[in-house]
Amino acid sequence: MSILERQTLRSFALFERLGDQEIDALAAHASLRRVDAGQAVFVQGAPADEFFVLASGKLKVTQLTADGQQVVIRFIAPGELFGIARALRRPDYPGTATAVVYSAAVVWPMAFWDAFLEGNPALAIGAMQAVGQRLQESHTRLREMATQEVEQRVAHAVLRLAEQAGTPEADGIRIDFPLSKQDIAEMTGTTLHTVSRILSAWQTRGLVRTGRKKLLIRDREAIAELASTPRR
Repeated sequence: MSILERQTLRSFALFERLGDQEIDALAAHASLRRVDAGQAVFVQGAPADEFFVLASGKLKVTQLTADGQQVVIRFIAPGELFGIARALRRPDYPGTATAVVYSAAVVWPMAFWDAFLEGNPALAIGAMQAVGQRLQESHTRLREMATQEVEQRVAHAVLRLAEQAGTPEADGIRIDFPLSKQDIAEMTGTTLHTVSRILSAWQTRGLVRTGRKKLLIRDREAIAELASTPRR
């Protein structure tokens, strides 16, 4: 890895407590992989031979269910550790990670996982937090699917996107990567038609502004209220 790529690692919270020698030791085993929008970093069911930290861009993680339906699990932002099947005691990747925009990821061989954590408590804690966060997200989504109406689930999904990838603007909060209505449908276990109907109604009320793979959240408080209170 180049000096610039080492500086990129240092800029992320996961590595900020590491010294130069520790960063250099990690960088010596790493490479940088660039992926175009629409290209997969890894696919569901493939042997988990590598793990990653996203250096730039945005990734979408999807899963195919047993009945062939695609579900959007989460979006990955720069600085996040991903592809950590070893931490889940899996030999394969449980989902597919696809670049939403042109992206770059720092890559290590999975055989380096134990050495990656050994002697670096900050990295071990970061890995545990990543696993814990994803388990919590999965439990939250399952609870929403089981107990909430569709509009509530869409509201929760939009709020999570605002928190993870929202850019404040004069008119509201813009999701800073291409996001389709189909993506939201796959995040919330509903249909494209239903998401289109909900977002159109929200736009009429001034809560959001939609466009081709664009979403501007104009009234976050009103959407938060919809998320907490089902419509009657």
